Amino acid sequence: MQQIKRFFKAPSTSFFIFGPRGTGKSTWLKQRFPEAYLINLLDHSDYLRHLGDPTLLRKVVEGSLQTQRHFIIDEIQKVPEMLNTIHSLIEDYKDHNLQFIMTGSSARKLRRSGVNLLAGRALLTHFHPFMAAELGELFKIETALEYGLIPLVVGADDPQSTLNAYLGLYLREEVQAESLVRNLGSFSRFLEIMSFSHGSIINLNNIARECQITRKVAENYLSILKDLLIAETLPVFTKRAQRETTAHEKFYYFDVGVYNVARPKGPLDRPEEIYGIALEGLVFQHLRAWRDYSKSRYSIYYWRTKSGSEVDFVVYGNNCFYAIEVKNNKNIYTQDLRHLKTFCADYPEAKPLVLYRGKDRLMIDKITCWPIHDFLLNLLPDKFPLSAVH
Repeated sequence: MQQIKRFFKAPSTSFFIFGPRGTGKSTWLKQRFPEAYLINLLDHSDYLRHLGDPTLLRKVVEGSLQTQRHFIIDEIQKVPEMLNTIHSLIEDYKDHNLQFIMTGSSARKLRRSGVNLLAGRALLTHFHPFMAAELGELFKIETALEYGLIPLVVGADDPQSTLNAYLGLYLREEVQAESLVRNLGSFSRFLEIMSFSHGSIINLNNIARECQITRKVAENYLSILKDLLIAETLPVFTKRAQRETTAHEKFYYFDVGVYNVARPKGPLDRPEEIYGIALEGLVFQHLRAWRDYSKSRYSIYYWRTKSGSEVDFVVYGNNCFYAIEVKNNKNIYTQDLRHLKTFCADYPEAKPLVLYRGKDRLMIDKITCWPIHDFLLNLLPDKFPLSAVH
């Protein structure tokens, strides 16, 4: 597979770069900092050396001060105690302009170890699967809906087999190795059950019942998914609320391919329903990446009233206020716009947008309707596709 230029930009100071396994963090770092000193804690020998000698990193850095200022620690959560050394090195050698770059695929062990992520001395950044605009002409929406956009999978000779093994990799190397759960079988079942909540409001009582676990265990499992960066929850938009809204969050796997492989399918499943949910998830993972790669600060919500009116996504911040509905239809009808109209009645400042499977850019009842493929290819950091339209 040809080299893809990523939208992620490196800060000039020390920084954390968090992202799920396989999203291309290490590949990007090798391209951006080819001469950096690399400590790969997934390598067993590196891991044992630094685990056994907490002072080793200081010795390495002090021995390289004349020739090196970039130090990469890959998968820092494996030896979180190294952060204490990094903290003191940043303080001791301020005049040397050292840059420590720490990658991680889990924030759980760092938090549980009581480390403070360097007390603000290193920026916290996030890395995501490919965006459509990064792939350009290589982006095919049907392929993305089937296999997702994880670089490890996109570049594989057999994407389906790679994807099938992906969750197993997390279960084996993250969950089981770190002893995060007592019963790996029940956690595997939880992963499967949560796939039915992808793009839906979370009901932990029902999920716990389906998994035959307590609600407290279900809450813990959900926090593990979020800490491992393979899932995110979406809060409800409540600013200046004029109607009673729901209080529960929505759930999404970080990549539509992971959702597909986690969700069991059978002859009674309706393909249009599964693809509709996948389509919504594909838009969400792009909005997340756009948010995290943009310099300006944006927040993403959904909106749902107790009476049942719902808008899939609300993008808010820095003169940006969009209400977005995702439709797995090739045509848009007036009745498809009713929830957006309800939202805009309460928030006339919002710009409504429908993303659909058709080919034409439309304006219906003063609501912009764009093909999803077109929208995703034009979604760039700090550039929302419709900003020049309104």
